Amino acid sequence: MKKLITLFIFVCCMGGMRAADNPNVKKLFSVTSGELKLTFMVGTDDRLYQLGFGDAAAEVVPSAKMPSREREFLPPYGNGVLTEPALQVTHVDGNTSTELHYIGHRTENLNGGISQTVISLKDPAYPFTVEIYIKSYADNSMMEIWNTVSHNEKGKIVLHRFASASPVLKAKEYWLTQFAGNYKREATISEEQLSEGIKILDSKLGVRAHQMRIPSFILSLNGPAQENAGEVLAASLRWSGSFQFAFDVDWNKNLRLITGMNPLGSQYYLERGGTFTTPAILYAYSKQGKGEVSRRYHRWAMKHAIRDAQKDRPVLLNNWEATHCDFDEERLKELFNGARQVGAELFLLDDGWFGNGLYSRDDDKHGLGDWEPSTKKLPRGLSYIAKEALKRKVDFGIWLEPEMVNPQSELYQKHPDWIITQPKRTPILGRHQEILDLTRPEVQAFEWQVIDKTLRPNPDISYVKWDCNRYITQPGSGYLQPAEQSHLWIDYNWALYRLMERFSKEFPNVMAMLCAGGSGRVDYGALPYFHSFWPSDNTDPLGRIKIQWGFSHFFPASTISAHVTRMGKRHLKLAIDVALSGAFGIDLALDKATAEERVQIADAVKLYKASIRPLVMQGELYRLVSPYEHPMASLSYVSTDKNDAVVYLYQIQDGSVPQVILGGLDARKNYRVEEVGLPKGSTSRFPGHGKIFSGAELMSTGIANPLNAQFESAILLLKTQ
Repeated sequence: MKKLITLFIFVCCMGGMRAADNPNVKKLFSVTSGELKLTFMVGTDDRLYQLGFGDAAAEVVPSAKMPSREREFLPPYGNGVLTEPALQVTHVDGNTSTELHYIGHRTENLNGGISQTVISLKDPAYPFTVEIYIKSYADNSMMEIWNTVSHNEKGKIVLHRFASASPVLKAKEYWLTQFAGNYKREATISEEQLSEGIKILDSKLGVRAHQMRIPSFILSLNGPAQENAGEVLAASLRWSGSFQFAFDVDWNKNLRLITGMNPLGSQYYLERGGTFTTPAILYAYSKQGKGEVSRRYHRWAMKHAIRDAQKDRPVLLNNWEATHCDFDEERLKELFNGARQVGAELFLLDDGWFGNGLYSRDDDKHGLGDWEPSTKKLPRGLSYIAKEALKRKVDFGIWLEPEMVNPQSELYQKHPDWIITQPKRTPILGRHQEILDLTRPEVQAFEWQVIDKTLRPNPDISYVKWDCNRYITQPGSGYLQPAEQSHLWIDYNWALYRLMERFSKEFPNVMAMLCAGGSGRVDYGALPYFHSFWPSDNTDPLGRIKIQWGFSHFFPASTISAHVTRMGKRHLKLAIDVALSGAFGIDLALDKATAEERVQIADAVKLYKASIRPLVMQGELYRLVSPYEHPMASLSYVSTDKNDAVVYLYQIQDGSVPQVILGGLDARKNYRVEEVGLPKGSTSRFPGHGKIFSGAELMSTGIANPLNAQFESAILLLKTQ
């Protein structure tokens, strides 16, 4: 036994040493955010190494040996790094290698329990500096990481790669969950185990860049991701443009995460004295599964990343499914009346309200870029029609797509040079439109005027749906110099953020929905300027169940716009029940609905306002039954004081889940269960309807579920007794 103990002590001493006794360690420091810790070591070679990234409770001890270059925190290309580099630079003298030495670091406490650490690195041979920023949100075990590159070399340097961060994980297994899916099947979840080599998830679309996948992922360590158990790390990039995530499992089973803007076609020439800033990558950590990591994202977003997070999102009626571009003042007034009758709080006038003469916006081929109200459809202008809505006690909103232009428009005839395209190439249209080049100052001014001239003279407009219906296919700018054409992908999006920020500041009382042909632009780079986003043009409730389920992993329910429509020709109750789990709205021709259907919708609006909206807007999400694993889906929102909850159940196919285990309740409290939203004359089939259960019972035994046939749905309200 003594021999075994002696051997164990010897192995421990050989495997690691205290920093003070380790001749390879110049400095050892950590950045901690709740349960998440990032541990650094500065070696005697002055390089910055990462020793750990994960569980804050885990002790991290430097090895007796100097770390390999694979552990360098921001590995630069060209001077000994063999793995995928995070930074690649060509210096003014043509040297393609970079070396980064630690200069120092500082930490400051910001407001609200937030701290920020800045680590300074410098190339010993060049006046070239990188500063790594790590903002810690301890309450949510989250870190926000980005960096800046600056130099004072005599000329321009070229940045070829510019990752926002590249931490390293160490585990026995790595399971990656991505959220992919093309138009109308957005945020589809798939999971795989990573093996040695590089796995890349990316976008090359420039703008509306998230059509094929969102810039977010989840990593589960040592096994597939679970909802309520296991060690998980979730990441989301604050960037609306092309992105790249590289997952590099090296020969020592380390996993490096290289995340940031996609470097493809985006090499950047940085002037002397200039600074290049990467977008931030958000990391959230949990030892209680992906359910808790989602709630941490939601809490963080509601406090730090969503406009007016405490403000209720209005119940709105959108006219698109009812009219498309074919309407006039009288038709709109009929829809206003319908909105008032069902209790909608806002009417959103969608596409088709602008353009005149040859370029009247009667379809998606004409008028985009000519933002004068149609004299044919709105002869008395926007102010008149907005006031007509207000007369009926319904607020008024409007659709804008300021970044785009149809060739069949006055704007295009005047300024064909304003579009993004390649010389000597036949222009490629997307949805019959082109993209205006937002790197051009005249275009920046024009797009601001679109917003300003629409909203300022019409102060009764209180809501904007900002759309973007195509992506870049010919990345060329008539404004940028030939040597700087590769700046387009990056400079466009920074200019877009400046425009969005100006909009949010100059019109603080105008609420806004972010849309891009569905969810082609859903990220925490754009969301600080918006109140909600449009998850998908697929409003078939059966499709929306999975789409909204996917987005719930990163975005709070208050941001997920969910509308009742006719798509899929499903049961109206299912369409209503699915929409009631998000920022609720209606998108159908109410004047063509039956009297019974209008009553059903009006009852749903009343229920949402009175009981459900407070829970959806401010409650905590618990995903209970996954539609990827069962014939049904179930989720709930629980009030922060745990006194109230709403539970949704949706049958996506025939089959039974006889018991649904609830989450997030107070085990010591008693809850009365009531099924709500039942059609007139119906009675609840739930055995627990009207009965009282303890929180402990609901979270262990669960509640009996009688649903078993496709398209059935139910909503349960829980209140403490």
